[in-house]
Amino acid sequence: MGVVTFLGIYFVRVAGIDLALVGAAFLLENALRGAAAPFFGALSDRVGRRSLLVAAAAFSAIALPCFLLVTGPASLFAWSASIGLAGAVNMPVAAALLLDLAPAERRQSVLALNYTVMSVAYTVAVIPAGYVAERSYAVLALLSALGYVLVAVLYLAALRTPVPAEHVTREGMLRDTVSAFGDRTFLLFAACAVIFPLSMGLVVIASPLFGADLGLGEGYIGLVLGGNSLIVAALAVPVATRIEPSGPFWLLGAASLVLAGAFTCYALVPHPAAALLVGTVVFSFAELVFSSAVPAAVARLAPVGRRGAYQGGWALVGSLAMGSALVLSSTLRGPYGWQGAWLMYAALALVAAVALYGLRGRLLERV
Repeated sequence: MGVVTFLGIYFVRVAGIDLALVGAAFLLENALRGAAAPFFGALSDRVGRRSLLVAAAAFSAIALPCFLLVTGPASLFAWSASIGLAGAVNMPVAAALLLDLAPAERRQSVLALNYTVMSVAYTVAVIPAGYVAERSYAVLALLSALGYVLVAVLYLAALRTPVPAEHVTREGMLRDTVSAFGDRTFLLFAACAVIFPLSMGLVVIASPLFGADLGLGEGYIGLVLGGNSLIVAALAVPVATRIEPSGPFWLLGAASLVLAGAFTCYALVPHPAAALLVGTVVFSFAELVFSSAVPAAVARLAPVGRRGAYQGGWALVGSLAMGSALVLSSTLRGPYGWQGAWLMYAALALVAAVALYGLRGRLLERV
């Protein structure tokens, strides 16, 4: 993610590709990731998680640095498709593996600890990545390859035997793959919670371009986004431990309300540097809740033996939402400017907050 944060700037300013095309390529990447995620999640329920994760890490080590070969729309879409397919394995299978290893009563805390580690890693990556990007995207590409090689080595060394998959009904791979989308409660939850992955896409992918359009450098943008990760790293586990007894559904409405506040700060804080900083800090406090609560909620909704399939179903929803962030922003920025776009996102977050509060009773009945 330390690399991906700056690729929008690279494709627009270095490769000279139109922002709308870059947004469409990110949407393609996330759409492919999401479309294939339920299949790989369901497959991991049957064959185990380890081999799929090792293969995905090795493929990513090759594919991600190839952004340097992007010179136009065709190569951009080819690169995006390859990254999307690699992520289709990582997202649901890694989440399912973590849930396999976590006791049921401690899932949210374990997810928060995992997210803390990822936030620390993002901080370690994004702050220097911004300064590296200002000087050489080739060095940034090399570092991304080395990172995924290390991931593959760690999977091989740390998981010496596959974690056994849960018992499954063996009703057929196709039925397992689409099972989440036949669950009305899951679909209602996904329709409300989609605001959370959308917000991640807006902050990680769209906000750097927002800052760049207002004259901010990659170094400052990386510093601000790294600060977001520091907040999450410091507080994610204490917050998750405190709210876990109430269940993962309890505070999601409040988290969406905080998102509305963050987007409003992006829109209305007058100075560009201050707007990016304040909005990102406010966003961090919503992220503290939804980062662990949403995957724990999906795990609560999943029947026995379909944890990977349900995580894959949510990965589809989340990927489409994240992938649409740049497309939506590029569409709205033209007629309404960044200020109007952020205010529209704030209104959407308010609607989601009301819906999540209204749905909470039904979700609690389900579990």
